[in-house]
Amino acid sequence: MNKKELIKLGSQTAKGGFKNEQDVIDRFNNWKKDEVAKKWLQAMGYDVSDIEYVKAEKVRGQYKADIQVRVRIIIKLKFQEDLQNLQVKLVSNPQGFNQIDKRWVNKYVELWNIPEDITKLLKLFTGEIKPTKGGLKDKRRMFLPEMDKSDQNKIIKFFEKNKILIVSDILKGRGEFSADWVLVILMVNNESRWVLKSINEAMNVFGSGDVVISPRGSLDIGKIGMQRKGGDNGRETAKMLQFKINPVELFKV
Repeated sequence: MNKKELIKLGSQTAKGGFKNEQDVIDRFNNWKKDEVAKKWLQAMGYDVSDIEYVKAEKVRGQYKADIQVRVRIIIKLKFQEDLQNLQVKLVSNPQGFNQIDKRWVNKYVELWNIPEDITKLLKLFTGEIKPTKGGLKDKRRMFLPEMDKSDQNKIIKFFEKNKILIVSDILKGRGEFSADWVLVILMVNNESRWVLKSINEAMNVFGSGDVVISPRGSLDIGKIGMQRKGGDNGRETAKMLQFKINPVELFKV
């Protein structure tokens, strides 16, 4: 599928570009005049004629939501105020991948109660534990196919068993600023297109598929890739575990 076909899928055009999340916030706050913001609100289930005001602002800190939108509606003289948390993905490469979660293995151990033997395997995978096995592609760490078959199966079975929890944590998050919606804006050839999906739809899309070892020696959890972070000019943070998606998958729904 080429770029032109991808940007036509399940999306709507947005006049003007998007440099960052502030552009999304500004559109929401100018919703009375901004046709794109009105369509976003409609996609979230609102009748624009019922809305009294909309106030969007940036979510500060490390949360899954990037923007919080406060919507006040009036129905039969009664007021209702909602808070909607949006995760925003600005994409320029339809074939590219976007990091959605990154932590040290021990942080994931706390989240998912990972057993000690699998924790060790994940640390061998990221290089937190230096392998003693010879003949590796990279002497600093082990790719999954370089592990014993029984160890590969242990990892696969753990992620299969806990798949729903894992997909929810890395896409939606927990607590007050967990994401309710995912807004993907694709900018190609000076054309902007967008798609807005509920977090449950997004989890169904990215979580669909088997847990398998990828051709590159990492792990695929449906359409979510788990890999060693790498990079960082060789700093210790290169040994963190990260999860990635291609946000453009939401355009295909």
